[in-house]
Amino acid sequence: MKYPLMQHAEEIRAASGRSLNEITLETLASLSPEDLQIHANTLRAQAEIAHRAGYSQLAANLMRAAELTIVPNEEILKMYEMLRPERASFEKLMELAAYLETTYHAVETAQLVREAAQVYRERELLRR
Repeated sequence: MKYPLMQHAEEIRAASGRSLNEITLETLASLSPEDLQIHANTLRAQAEIAHRAGYSQLAANLMRAAELTIVPNEEILKMYEMLRPERASFEKLMELAAYLETTYHAVETAQLVREAAQVYRERELLRR
């Protein structure tokens, strides 16, 4: 896909599977929360566009976001809390990384958590 993605509205899907063309004011009453959530493939397409344009950090963020689309919001909030300084031990963060990788196949996100754990260890930001 090419930028802007709106030119490919028939190919863009919500988390529910509905195409962007099917989400209109007329269908508003019948929409579900999943109809308003981004699909992982859309994030991957945006990541590819960012990568081609030379925005590698943005592309990496979008790829991690794509991985996390299947993680329930409650779990995302728990993970966010764990990643705050002095909220978790090194071991707990490593467990979180392994959990992300094995449960959700979120390899890139797991690697980011591992890197955060290392930096927290070096800067003494882990739970004591």
